[in-house]
Amino acid sequence: MYSRSASLFKAISSSVTRPSSNKLFLTPRIRHFHSSFSFQAIKPFLLADIGEGITECEVIQWFVEPGSTVAEFDKICEVQSDKASVEISSRFAGKVLKLHHALNDIAKVGSPLVDIETEDDDENEAVAASASASAAAVEPTKKEPQNSDVTPSLSPAQQQNTVRSSSDGTVLATPAVRGLAKQKGIDINSVVGTGKDGRVIKEDILSFGATKEKESISSSEPVIGSAGKTEGRTDALNMIQKAMFKSMTQSLNIPQLGFKDDIEIDASTKYRLALNQHIAAHPGLYPFAKMTYLPIFVKCLSIALTHYPIMNAKLVGDQNDVNSIKINYRSSHNIGIAMDTPQGLIVPNIKDVQNKTIFEIATEIHRLSELGKKNAIPMSDLKGGTITLSNIGTIGGTYANPVIVSSELAIVALGKMQKLPRYDAQDNIVAKQIMPVSWSADHRIIDGATIARFGNHWKNLIENPALLASELR
Repeated sequence: MYSRSASLFKAISSSVTRPSSNKLFLTPRIRHFHSSFSFQAIKPFLLADIGEGITECEVIQWFVEPGSTVAEFDKICEVQSDKASVEISSRFAGKVLKLHHALNDIAKVGSPLVDIETEDDDENEAVAASASASAAAVEPTKKEPQNSDVTPSLSPAQQQNTVRSSSDGTVLATPAVRGLAKQKGIDINSVVGTGKDGRVIKEDILSFGATKEKESISSSEPVIGSAGKTEGRTDALNMIQKAMFKSMTQSLNIPQLGFKDDIEIDASTKYRLALNQHIAAHPGLYPFAKMTYLPIFVKCLSIALTHYPIMNAKLVGDQNDVNSIKINYRSSHNIGIAMDTPQGLIVPNIKDVQNKTIFEIATEIHRLSELGKKNAIPMSDLKGGTITLSNIGTIGGTYANPVIVSSELAIVALGKMQKLPRYDAQDNIVAKQIMPVSWSADHRIIDGATIARFGNHWKNLIENPALLASELR
């Protein structure tokens, strides 16, 4: 279509000049015997919508800087959502012209992360960022005003940190350590790592924070308010706190029915001991070294759900129109396990517990626990829960008032196990291992009799492992 004589090409070349600004431009080039146009486009690299309901995330690390050359699948940055950290990778090769966000800025889904100059036939295409398979979803943030300049939107100090990271090597640290640094308001680039290969570890952050706090106390006077009292510190919510705020605010619309009970776990203790003897006799067979009580409780809960499917259901329809509301009975028992991670409370779930053995459940809990320590639980493990179990007793306390989420109808909290006096069949006082439990249920659907019967069925299985064995398929 563009084939012309050499003289025509010379005329075109002399009439088309390269613009002085850094906007999209076309530069015709003369080749032997045919014509070819090379299109160089400045493309905004967008943050993709890869999570359910997630709209923003925090930029916690850049792997590139203005002027960097990236290849396809090279890492661009790492972002932190309310669930996990995500490494964003490039889907094409080119030159990075601009970073749209500084470190710790909030980036919104669909907003540009970087501008990349690349040769492509479609100069109007905006390419969405892709996340690594092990990452969770991300949410959107403040979008900086765009202009035609290609200077980075980082402050001079932030640019200096970025340059240092790229030239001297990216700061090595786990997401949990980065989260701790963020929580304490510490720039991780300022911390000298003492771990292997200069890795920044938890102790480095704590030591740096303690030193910084001492310097702050010695060099500054307390801020005195109008009432003569020292004013406290004000911090913004982190991503997990934001998610919990939204979820618990929705839960306020649900009338919650409470039910509390005690469970004797002496028989389960003997059952667990037998399982641990089996594990010890077969080293290397399982990824964990010891069986805890939790897989046993989770399996008993799944069996109880089989007899009371209403407890595994959810409400669908417009909740402002009672005539449109229906109960969706879910066949999969995706039991959520509340975990206290360095980033805060998260609730991954074990999928299809009804089809798993106790050893398979223990393997899943071990996997999720290890990922939780690294803040690397994928979004697939965080979605689709049907009922939740919170083992608050590992920290302390007896009874609680757990709050259900809007997508479930019940939650149970396990209290601290204690040896307490009880009467036996002959009215003798004996020591028993007691675990307090606290239920909350959606009282719009679940009545007191249902939660009591369901709780008793679960309790009976835990107190009588022989019945548990008879229910296994």
